[in-house]
Amino acid sequence: FVVQHTLIKSWKLASSGSCTMGRLDGKVIVLSAAAQGIGRAAAVAFAKEGAQVTATDINGEKLKELDNIPGITTKVVDVTNKDQVVALAKEHDSIDVLFNVAGFVHHGSILDCEEVDWDFTMNVNVRSMYLMCRAFLPKMLEKKSGNIINMASVASSIKGVVNRCVYSTSKAAVIGLTKSIAADFIEKGIRCNCVCPGTVDTPSLRGRIQAQPNPEQAYKDFMARQKTGRMCSAEEVAHLCVYLASDESAYVTGTEHVIDGGWSL
Repeated sequence: FVVQHTLIKSWKLASSGSCTMGRLDGKVIVLSAAAQGIGRAAAVAFAKEGAQVTATDINGEKLKELDNIPGITTKVVDVTNKDQVVALAKEHDSIDVLFNVAGFVHHGSILDCEEVDWDFTMNVNVRSMYLMCRAFLPKMLEKKSGNIINMASVASSIKGVVNRCVYSTSKAAVIGLTKSIAADFIEKGIRCNCVCPGTVDTPSLRGRIQAQPNPEQAYKDFMARQKTGRMCSAEEVAHLCVYLASDESAYVTGTEHVIDGGWSL
């Protein structure tokens, strides 16, 4: 009778809409570059699905815009700074999902890439992920469960892209890092995957277009390679990230998830 009564009560709560289950209920998620673009869309999507989200970025002003969203706690963190990353990890007793989003897009071929450009890109795009994984992975190993998602790109080992030399190199490294972590810790309950978008309509992209000598032509060039006739939205990438962060993808690890509207075909 008690069991039957409990089931009836649960059914009534669900039917009334007062008890809804999110795909990420109870999960603790930490992510970088959450102030805008894909990071912001993912932080919002994670929170809507019931996760407790720590959203970090170096842009404190933009990050504040997330403060009023239930489930999200914001913190200004430079993920290329080891001390700040270690301090961030110490603030979390446990973590379920780490989403490394922070990245920089350099425009140009190898001949346009000075050493300072190379070092800066590798520091932001690869070393930051190394620091974050090193800091948070031990917490996942303690409870024999964890999930790491890294932001890579189609411009990587997947596809050669004009004027994306150091960016593509760095994102190929992210794919390698992802597979290495997945292989090393698969038997210890850790998953690691990466997301490989094509052209995503974000403030960062719009800024890069405006920075070109001929912004109108630059926009046309971006659109010319969109086989679907449009760019991807940050929210569409966030949907994929929710899947990878959830238990729905429990059997998925060490993989590149391409979301590029067929650009790499």
